[in-house]
Amino acid sequence: MAGIWGQVAFVFALALIASVIAHRYRLSTALVEIIVGMIAGSLLATFGEYSVFGVQEPWVKAFAGIGAIFLTFLAGAELDPDVFTMKWREAAAIGVASFLLPAIGCWAAAHYLLGWDSSAALLAGIALAATSVAVVYTVMMEYGFNRVEFGKTILAACFITDLGTVITLGLVFAPFTWKTLLFAVALGGAFVGLPKITPRAYAIFGGRPSEFESKFLLFCLMGLGALAVWAGSEAVLPAYLIGMALAGSVGRDAALVKRLRAITIGLLTPFYFIRAGYFVSIPTVLLAPFGVAALILVEMVTKIVSVYPVARVFNAPHKDAMYTTLLMASGLTFGTISALFGLSNKIIDDAQYSTLVAAIIGTAVLPTLIANKFYLPRHLLPKDEMTLHTPAHEAEVEKALEDSEVRS
Repeated sequence: MAGIWGQVAFVFALALIASVIAHRYRLSTALVEIIVGMIAGSLLATFGEYSVFGVQEPWVKAFAGIGAIFLTFLAGAELDPDVFTMKWREAAAIGVASFLLPAIGCWAAAHYLLGWDSSAALLAGIALAATSVAVVYTVMMEYGFNRVEFGKTILAACFITDLGTVITLGLVFAPFTWKTLLFAVALGGAFVGLPKITPRAYAIFGGRPSEFESKFLLFCLMGLGALAVWAGSEAVLPAYLIGMALAGSVGRDAALVKRLRAITIGLLTPFYFIRAGYFVSIPTVLLAPFGVAALILVEMVTKIVSVYPVARVFNAPHKDAMYTTLLMASGLTFGTISALFGLSNKIIDDAQYSTLVAAIIGTAVLPTLIANKFYLPRHLLPKDEMTLHTPAHEAEVEKALEDSEVRS
């Protein structure tokens, strides 16, 4: 057990470092955790100590997986049903545009530039076209956009994009069987039934120290996740759908959402984001940078070409449209899931997997950094967040830090 506790301490040490850096430079904590994981993994591998953190240990996978599931659920739960009803055309148009052209473009890049065979290239196209709900939701939450119409529309578009990823991956590579049909029926039943059952169960058993609410959600999400994996799908797909279904009840319970965020962000997601970065060998990428750079460039260019015009059609100003476009270019969750699916089923080899995962993580970092640095729509920030993200406030923070360093 000492080894396990040591690994847990190691993860939270990296998470603390990431939190300090993110706070100091006003960056997304999730993105910094990915970068810190990359650096830590590469440094330890250089000294022959890569196994210090057992990224393939079942308990690490479980923590990371539960973190991704809960984060995806929260993203779905914060989709305002009224906003979704009003903005569904915009969300659907952006979501479809974010998937189709990038998938084709990245397939072409992998096939014709990198020389991958058709199946491997197609898998790369599907993986890189995905938008990470986990990354986008974390950024939305840190800036408060998850509480306003602008952010909720982006999250709804993310769902459409990732739904396209899952459906395409299933149709192309996973056979439709009776298991798939059973999972679809169960998920449909949960989507219709849980919004009716959950409020009644909470009214009878909730509001007590036993945390019935959290346990009930864990049971539903883990049960449907297990059924999804058994049927050849992925556990995060039902999490998002169930989150959407419960947006009118769980999503409006501010106290419960706050508790779930504390568990998810404080305990679980560091395992997910740091583990994602830990897989990438920086020296390997530096020795063969063309493939990674080509895939990242094609992904970003095709996202801009496809998403930006659609956002403008719906009357988004230039800055808002670019911010939406760059966030839709942020990949990670379904992208890495697709890559791992390809490796496990021998669609891609180890070298292709490393290149693809490095490119996916690059798309999780670069577009979001550019978006927050140059295109952050400050005028859309909630009032309580607006003063925290102004140049004047950031200058005050910088001065306070400098004064503190001088006094010390």
